[in-house]
Amino acid sequence: MAFRYAIMGAAQIANKFCNAVSYIKDCEVVAVSSKSLERAKDFAERNNIKQYFDNYEKMLVEVKPDCVYIAVTQNAHKELADLCLKYKTPILCEKAMFLTEADAVDFFDRAEKAGVFTMEAMWSRFLPAQVKAKEWIESGKIGEVKFIKASIGWKGQNDMSNRFFNPALGGGAMYDLTVYCYELSDFLINKPVLDIKSQILKAPTGVDMVDSVTVLYDGAISQMSATFIFPMDETMTIYGTEGKIEIPKIHFAEEALLYDVNKKLVEHFIDTKTPNGFMYEAQEAMECVKKGKLMSDRVPHSLTINCAKFFDEILKQN
Repeated sequence: MAFRYAIMGAAQIANKFCNAVSYIKDCEVVAVSSKSLERAKDFAERNNIKQYFDNYEKMLVEVKPDCVYIAVTQNAHKELADLCLKYKTPILCEKAMFLTEADAVDFFDRAEKAGVFTMEAMWSRFLPAQVKAKEWIESGKIGEVKFIKASIGWKGQNDMSNRFFNPALGGGAMYDLTVYCYELSDFLINKPVLDIKSQILKAPTGVDMVDSVTVLYDGAISQMSATFIFPMDETMTIYGTEGKIEIPKIHFAEEALLYDVNKKLVEHFIDTKTPNGFMYEAQEAMECVKKGKLMSDRVPHSLTINCAKFFDEILKQN
């Protein structure tokens, strides 16, 4: 019997998720829900989904999916995660899953006690190029990692009501882009955070639109920058005592380049097999649920909690 996903939210990102599921054996999207029945119906028809709803709770009750993918804006993540927890439905929730450490700690504590699988949808940690970089680091190809420089930035629509600028929708570069810099740095460095120093530029709406954050780990530093008001290089460079690794388009990573200490290119990995990077997170959640696990080893609860703590600290400093 196929594993049955249901989707909360008919946003653009959910279309990509539907496509990703189509590449997974014995897995399908069986229902979608949105605040608008018209949007849900249109989404269902475009993605060949049989059931659609304008009520999230009704979908959970009637469909009883094996797992729910939450694809709404950040402000509604906790509310819908709580709703899934009420019906003991496993959860794969878009980043940033929670906006505060308190919310993250509270939710995961309740989910673990209820025996419900939950995972933040940090798809980039599964991409083959990121995994290859991790392998190079762990095998000592660049010596000991000491510094990471990560940037993500593009120029979005200058609309103060959209999800990037609107605080009511959980807007801000931090929740949408800097989250990648933090969670990927954590993946590659894998050491305790000792200190955080940050500066931000705020939009007229009050949300952060340009972030500059330096994170001191035990023995390494990561310098992170993100924005949605101008384009940036969108590259992650990992510097070690014996070389460096470059990952272009860090959150969409399709390649990784390994250089020796003399800046000579030693190896160039190109991912030619991944049709849709979302398939890995969908498959991970599916396999965890089937095995009765409460969290993923690749995206553990502690990562999401620490990232929410990271958000708290940036806002406190600014």
